Amino acid sequence: MDFLWVDFMGKPLWMWFFFIAIVLFLLVLDLGVLHKNSKEIGMAESFAFSAFYITLGVLFGGWIWWQSGPQAGVEYLTGFVIEKSLAMDNIFVIAMIFGYFAIPRAYQHRVLLFGILGVIILRGIMIAMGAAIVESYHWVLYLFAAFLVFTGIKMLFSSDSQYDVASNPILKIVRRYFPVTDKLEGDHFVVRKPDEKTGKLKTYITPLLLALIMVEFVDLVFAVDSIPAIFAITTDPYIVYTSNIFAILGLRALYFALSAMIERFVYLKYALAVVLVFIGSKIFVADMLDIAKIPPMLSLSITLGILATGIFGSLWATRNQTKKVDAE
Repeated sequence: MDFLWVDFMGKPLWMWFFFIAIVLFLLVLDLGVLHKNSKEIGMAESFAFSAFYITLGVLFGGWIWWQSGPQAGVEYLTGFVIEKSLAMDNIFVIAMIFGYFAIPRAYQHRVLLFGILGVIILRGIMIAMGAAIVESYHWVLYLFAAFLVFTGIKMLFSSDSQYDVASNPILKIVRRYFPVTDKLEGDHFVVRKPDEKTGKLKTYITPLLLALIMVEFVDLVFAVDSIPAIFAITTDPYIVYTSNIFAILGLRALYFALSAMIERFVYLKYALAVVLVFIGSKIFVADMLDIAKIPPMLSLSITLGILATGIFGSLWATRNQTKKVDAE
């Protein structure tokens, strides 16, 4: 069993196996037991599962704190908070995708769950590449930091823009080269049915698969922001990957909990934009102050403060919307 202590990307193999075992257990539990059949997930169940995944992510951070020390623990928690917050922003776009394809809530969970499987693989590849690049060329961190500042400023001035699903180039390419059914075929991603011209059986993809492809594409786009953000906090691949995946694992539950009240988070994107600017500018500020890095606990506190201001400020500003709905 000595191989379990072999170093892999800065951590012994047993720590990677431990994390992978947790993820596989959660996926099997979710897909094979709790949500084996397609069904609509209620608000109470969504909040319960969301709380479960957040608690599990925080507990894992406590384990990293105990295993690798306070700095590693705080860096993980900071990364987890940022990734979870960016995942909340992702919910806005996912809701538009489901609305565009008219995906019933009963099938949305299936799309999100299979989307998670792709995310685990894609983000693993991107993080491994990012870690290798940063290790060989440390100055790349300054590019990441500048990109985050630029992205944050851009978000501040484009927060009201809507995501245009129909104009997405990936969607146009898929529709051009693959036959697509006119309507959903239950919870199937692919179906075999007679061709209208020849009468022979032909394989079609369904709008449900198109929605899944779009969700994967959107996550890839969001990863371009989120991965540099976490690398600006720590270059430890284990912390980067685990904080990413634990934040994403709860995305399904978080989506169903918040999708019905998305319009109330009017200031969330502004808060996220400020967080990106703060995380990106930390590296330059540390250089100006001639210190190695901004203290992790200070970074975590400021990040939580910005996000809490955005979330609670949004809920307070839109409090009358709930009263209007109740009155109607």
